[in-house]
Amino acid sequence: MAASRKYHITTFGCQMNKADSERMAGVFEEMGLQWCEDPNGADVILYNTCTIRDNAEQKVYSYLGKQAKRKHEQPDLTLIVAGCVAQQEGEQLLRRVPELDLVMGPQHANRLGDLLEQVFAGNQVVATEPIHIVEDITKPRRNSNVTALVNVIYGCNERCTYCVVPNVRGVEQSRTPEAIRTEMEELGRQGYKEITLLGQNIDAYGRDLPGSTPTGRNQHTLTDLLYFVHDVPGIDRLRFATSHPRYFTERLIRACYELPKVCEHFHIPFQSGDNALLKAMARGYTHEKYRRIIAKIRDYMPDASISADAIVGFPGETEEQFENTLKLVEDIGFDQLNTAAYSPRPGTPAALWENQVSEAEKRDRLQRLNRLVEVKAVERTQRYAGRIEEVLVEDRNLKHPSQVMGRTRGNRLTFFEGNIEELKGAIVRVKITEIRAFSLTGKLMDVPALV
Repeated sequence: MAASRKYHITTFGCQMNKADSERMAGVFEEMGLQWCEDPNGADVILYNTCTIRDNAEQKVYSYLGKQAKRKHEQPDLTLIVAGCVAQQEGEQLLRRVPELDLVMGPQHANRLGDLLEQVFAGNQVVATEPIHIVEDITKPRRNSNVTALVNVIYGCNERCTYCVVPNVRGVEQSRTPEAIRTEMEELGRQGYKEITLLGQNIDAYGRDLPGSTPTGRNQHTLTDLLYFVHDVPGIDRLRFATSHPRYFTERLIRACYELPKVCEHFHIPFQSGDNALLKAMARGYTHEKYRRIIAKIRDYMPDASISADAIVGFPGETEEQFENTLKLVEDIGFDQLNTAAYSPRPGTPAALWENQVSEAEKRDRLQRLNRLVEVKAVERTQRYAGRIEEVLVEDRNLKHPSQVMGRTRGNRLTFFEGNIEELKGAIVRVKITEIRAFSLTGKLMDVPALV
């Protein structure tokens, strides 16, 4: 392949998809392709897709339509659909968009190079069969040189009745602690300062790995992994996502309290504040258990930031049940809450139920929930006023180039005046002067906390 060829990746959806895109970009660059910001200037275009909600899926088809027309004028253009829509649709995608060259599910991200060789040999390829994910030896093209995403477990064994993830990402497959630490050590040598450990259901880490302790629990858990990687040289901060309330333990909370590099930020979706709906969703916990988890986190770390996901308009949701969700949000007070109206997904049980909530009711409930979310976020952010926070400087503020941007340990986006060439990658002390629902502005103090 000519070294002058260019590639472009558009990524939809979650952090897992972002991490997959970084790995696939690394494959492209090892093959001699160069990154192109403008998809219309690229010779190879990859859409890494999300199927959690219908609007994300339809956006992919809109993008594809434009590039399919372009391919009729430029036959050498290579079109790839990766990720969850690819896994869900498989060969159906080729029938709908025959201009596609490669359709590949998330489990095949590590095989992109081999699959492309088949494409460049003149084949139209579909790779969606379940496979065992082998350890990736490619070097991802990271979107940041300060923070990095590291996959620790692929797939999901949960069977939430609304969720398509197990169908498209396969069964749980944990990486070994040694492989994870090796990747983190290399990131530390390259100057990265913060790592987010990723899993669709990260609390499940290690369930599929061999070994047990004398007390009978799994030898490898997320808690054990945090202790194992905590002392990696060069890495100043650790985060992890996404957690499932069914498996979130006090032992894990205690580890986060004891390990100074682990940031006091927890993303734990609750989805609904009503027990009957949680049962219908097959979530495996009650709202009382969820409240106990948050209370225990705040017992250990009173200032911890809590974020979550919530769904409104799940099939059969009554006004009273929705109000139970509002009550949970009111009582807990989240720093951030990702909200969505229920979207029926192919192959999920709830999509076939007859008690669907009307779109008008979903929109009304989503608006009401979002109003409360912002009110509570404003209340939560008051605690930052006038405080001095440690902020890891990540990049320039593109809207205001004289400012830099970074995040507090609690994951609050923070802006302040500063020289990015001097400060990027440093953890500095910032006095908070302005507070907003989801971000802060501050003033750089004279002495950095860490450089």
